[in-house]
Amino acid sequence: MYLLIRPLLFSFNPETAHHITLDALQCAYRLSLLPLMVKHPVDNPQKVMGLTFPNPVGLAAGLDKNGDYIDALAALGFGFIEIGTVTPRAQEGNPKPRLFRLSEAQAIINRMGFNNHGVDALIENVKCANFRGILGINIGKNFDTPIEHAAADYLIGLRRVYAYASYVAINISSPNTKNLRQLQGGDELDALLTQLKAEQEKLADLHGKYVPLALKIAPDLDSEQIRQIAVLLQRHRIDGVIATNTTLTRTGVEHLTQNTETGGLSGVPVRDRSTAVIRELATALQGSLPIIGVGGILSGKDAAEKIGAGAALIQIYSGLIYRGPGLVNECVKATRSLQHS
Repeated sequence: MYLLIRPLLFSFNPETAHHITLDALQCAYRLSLLPLMVKHPVDNPQKVMGLTFPNPVGLAAGLDKNGDYIDALAALGFGFIEIGTVTPRAQEGNPKPRLFRLSEAQAIINRMGFNNHGVDALIENVKCANFRGILGINIGKNFDTPIEHAAADYLIGLRRVYAYASYVAINISSPNTKNLRQLQGGDELDALLTQLKAEQEKLADLHGKYVPLALKIAPDLDSEQIRQIAVLLQRHRIDGVIATNTTLTRTGVEHLTQNTETGGLSGVPVRDRSTAVIRELATALQGSLPIIGVGGILSGKDAAEKIGAGAALIQIYSGLIYRGPGLVNECVKATRSLQHS
């Protein structure tokens, strides 16, 4: 059904189509139509970061920035949902247009800039949701917070979402917030993780529960940077790593007119680089913490490849835009056969 309506959706500009699709999904959910439209995957439980995931296929952050559509998205059969990126204060994000389809390459370029309604609005939406599954909340810094004070924003976010999250994702790898990626550097990352881990321990005592932390990294890292990040993740006992965010490179789309748009590239062109980062991370980490693989998953084969490279879980986003909800079940089946082989 999605493939039939996709040409209509793609006739709108990407950001308009995004809102139309989510509003239609919400409507279908409220009318109890989704069970008739979407085949729910068979459970394939995975225990990762101390949490039991019904299946290893999750929704990546960015699709539901404010947690407006949690229940409807969960009804598509995801094993977990990640919402955000959310910042301490509401912000508009970058000027429009800021989202571009490169359909020939099954890719997307975005320079959204952490547009969101702020952490308090997200929490209210989480409180109103019926979903009781695994919910990740992805946190970032406000665009106007100086990079040298970025840790303060992450600590605010962590404190605010801690009681409502199954795990918290730390986004230091978006290319669309000025200087954000420099937090992946050795000294900056060491200092940030020191503060986040200390705060996590305080919050665990305060709330009487331990909420895992997962760091989201970029695909545009060399081997030495990957090894350095792996060392710091282990040193600070971070619970997981999400690999990867969008890329600044334009490999595979050089021939397309929109390749000159600034922003992060996702979809098929980032697939191989994301998998390579996962493979290098897996070698460096040696099973000391789990990897959540994301980037260019548009088929069950792609999902299985991420698991084969060393990911314990996977997430999709761009693939959902190009393939529709059926991709969830396809990926669950593919990873099930691999993980049970």
